[in-house]
Amino acid sequence: MRARSAFVYSLLRLLAFFVPFGIMMLFPVLREQYWLAAIFAALIGLSLSMLFLRRPLDDVSTGLSERRDERRRAASDEAVEDAASE
Repeated sequence: MRARSAFVYSLLRLLAFFVPFGIMMLFPVLREQYWLAAIFAALIGLSLSMLFLRRPLDDVSTGLSERRDERRRAASDEAVEDAASE
């Protein structure tokens, strides 16, 4: 997994939450009920990430899958070598 792709995806997800939350906190009604603004910001952030962050998520998922496959191959190679040496 590339650390850069995971960092970019995480940063974009945080921005998708904090930007709407910051805008909603400008309204006096939502400033008094910050928990409601947080819920709305979470829903907006989830929607934005599902619509616009599909490619960064695919990059992170692909990287994780490749890393997992590499570990499995390394573990199976070690098992074969151990069995051959016995």
